[in-house]
Amino acid sequence: MADPHPVLAASAPVLADPHPVLAASAPDLDPDALDAVRALVAAAERPVVLSGAGMSAESGIPTFRDARTGLWERFSAEELATEEAFLADPALVWSWYRWRARMVRARRPNPGHDAVAAWQRRTPGLEVVTQNVDDLHERAGARVLAHLHGSLFEHRCAECWAPADVDPGAPADEATAGSEADLEAMLREAPPACTVCGDGLIRPGIVWFGEMLPAEPWDRAFAALEDCDLCVVVGTSGIVQPAASLPFVALGAGAAVVEVNPVETELSGAVTHVLRGPAGAVLPALVAGVWPGPSGALSTARHVTW
Repeated sequence: MADPHPVLAASAPVLADPHPVLAASAPDLDPDALDAVRALVAAAERPVVLSGAGMSAESGIPTFRDARTGLWERFSAEELATEEAFLADPALVWSWYRWRARMVRARRPNPGHDAVAAWQRRTPGLEVVTQNVDDLHERAGARVLAHLHGSLFEHRCAECWAPADVDPGAPADEATAGSEADLEAMLREAPPACTVCGDGLIRPGIVWFGEMLPAEPWDRAFAALEDCDLCVVVGTSGIVQPAASLPFVALGAGAAVVEVNPVETELSGAVTHVLRGPAGAVLPALVAGVWPGPSGALSTARHVTW
């Protein structure tokens, strides 16, 4: 799930779920454009995949402003995603993010996530930088360099900033995740107190409106884009700063930049290549076209944490 912030500032069994990455149907793809990008993928040694909300939406995770349903319809997402909101009503904001995390954990990586993980196994120098706050890349088997906007599954003290381990609780049932009953179950769950300083409450490890991006993830992402020889931008609108500036860092370094998106975006006129279609169709077609191999050669073992 993605948090498009415009201001920048318990483990469970590991389940093996082999998912062959096959060339999915993508009837609207220009075959010449696809072949050109496949050549770039085959040659790249230090590619970067920059993913946004559209990629997670294909797994059934609503985008930030669409994640309003049932009891949450009376609240603005922007009003809940601020430090001021947390200070005014910690239980309300905590419940909102716990509900979102519970919903994410009921969803599964889609073929686009699988394709990125398969590509990374073939090209170990590939880095994944995401604006999404879910863990779908990781559950598909990919190594993520940076979660630019934080993670629903990381927490810290609102006062001393010490990291905190929080029991994720039981996952929502896939059929009822986001339902009125599920929302009722999560409403007004109070955040725990910090065990380090004893003064603060534990908050989600998310970048809220008005907050700067954490320096370390941003620095890692910026360095990767400066050094990459190919950047593939997937499912992002290109309007959320400063993440929207990263493709231009790659362009400035002389790298090819490919946009994968079903619709035209703010980036479309600036990139070097465009593959117009959803990530779940385009990325498998792209990767399987470079490394066809036998059936299952690009399979992934998904790591599902409850």
